[in-house]
Amino acid sequence: MGDINSLIKQLNTPNKIVITTHHKPDADALGSSLGMANYLIKKGHNVKVITPSDYPGFLHWMKGNDDVLVFTDKNSKQVEKFIDEADTIITLDFSVLHRINEMGEMVRNAKAFKVNVDHHLEPEDFADYRLWDTKAASTCELCFELIVMLGDKALIDKDIAECLYAGIMTDTGGFRHPNTTQNVHEVVAELIGIGADNAKVAKEIYDTNSLNRLKFLGFALSKKLEVLPEFHTAYFAITNDELDQFESKTGDTEGLVNYALSLEGIVLAVLFKDSGDGIKMSFRSIGDFPANEIASKYFNGGGHRNAAGGKTDGTLEETVDKFKSVLIDYKPLLDSEKNK
Repeated sequence: MGDINSLIKQLNTPNKIVITTHHKPDADALGSSLGMANYLIKKGHNVKVITPSDYPGFLHWMKGNDDVLVFTDKNSKQVEKFIDEADTIITLDFSVLHRINEMGEMVRNAKAFKVNVDHHLEPEDFADYRLWDTKAASTCELCFELIVMLGDKALIDKDIAECLYAGIMTDTGGFRHPNTTQNVHEVVAELIGIGADNAKVAKEIYDTNSLNRLKFLGFALSKKLEVLPEFHTAYFAITNDELDQFESKTGDTEGLVNYALSLEGIVLAVLFKDSGDGIKMSFRSIGDFPANEIASKYFNGGGHRNAAGGKTDGTLEETVDKFKSVLIDYKPLLDSEKNK
């Protein structure tokens, strides 16, 4: 939607810009937000990154993190003022406004020029300019391409490159997933050439753990991993008390579902997590099995074919039972994928 020239014209003079991304930002969400923020600051714009919730500590190393405003009930008026006064609002790594919670209606009603950069399915029609490509591995990949389209590749420095590299690395599963295309490698090569320290970024994200997080991981793997061999499915169901037991923080369950998917013979893996405000679900699958279909059809969610999320208001037990009942209808597809 929109012509790149409309965005070029909008950014031709100094703007007040708000950048936001989805609830519980991951590396692609925060990396694209801070990557774009650092670029636009170099262009002379007044930029504020606002997230609808907190995010993992292993992302705090990114340049600009200290200036991020995290939405809370206490600062909602301040957030609303930033959004109301913005000339441009840039929304990254989500396609529908409910993904930013209370901020969604603020953005919808704002008079600002709205930009959406994303790679998820079924985008909502709210942007004046949209760069949207479901074939892109990550929003950070698209942000790199947008900066190039705007004629400013030379402004990408080491800090910007590392923010963008982080999102590409994680959304491709460390360059292991099928979405790791030739273009992904070409963009990553460009970022490393600019100065991104790929070893440092990987260590910050994958190898920075608290003792409690490692103990929780051991507990989950030894006590909470369940396998349904007849459905080629494995899952974790984590209670709120168990999260409290290990003083779990945002991001401590990141990547847990992938351990279930790594089991030989498993096609579908799920993490059910009771955080005290409903049951949140992370789906992962291999091959052509549509994890996003189960998420959207039965669990108020969606996402990519092999990586999706969902949420229910039921109990943990009710949610797991519902999931098991749904698997019966998908058994032929699960069997087919397993036998490929």
